[in-house]
Amino acid sequence: MPKRALVLGGTGMLAGVAGHLVNEGWLVVLPSRRYSPLPDYAEPGRGRALWVQARWERPERLVRDTADALDGPADLLVAWVHNEYRRSVLNAVEPLLVPDAPVVEVFDAPPDDRFGAGPEPTLPEHPTQQVLLGYVRDGDRMRWLTHTEIVDGVLDAVKRAIRGAPTTEHYVGQARAWTH
Repeated sequence: MPKRALVLGGTGMLAGVAGHLVNEGWLVVLPSRRYSPLPDYAEPGRGRALWVQARWERPERLVRDTADALDGPADLLVAWVHNEYRRSVLNAVEPLLVPDAPVVEVFDAPPDDRFGAGPEPTLPEHPTQQVLLGYVRDGDRMRWLTHTEIVDGVLDAVKRAIRGAPTTEHYVGQARAWTH
């Protein structure tokens, strides 16, 4: 049986991360509101992606449907969940993980446009890679990260998580606040 990954938010900005894991032979379960297929990887040794309809405000149903799709405990959790649902959703899916499964949590740029001490891991009993997304200076302007920059930053954290790295914060881009 291939390794299993649970990727929350994996059909949107994290689709490239999910696709990478599928290419590496993982079974990737993608709970999300909208169906968005990943390319079909039918070559021998490739994994597969399974979409599960889910809503963050219904974590009990999300867990039930996700457990059916995983068909066993997940070896990795990657999550980009709205802050208002993060704690309830991650706590709900935690029983679906192997006991020491690494977690990658993705956070949008902080509302005060400053990076300070990162947030505490939502599932502290799991080694957690926290990805804090910021902005990129482009001449005299600041812009939001591109899809590719986000995927590359999250993939770096996923690779560290899979290698067994201890809990770490990853800053992709910079805080918006800056002086000329």
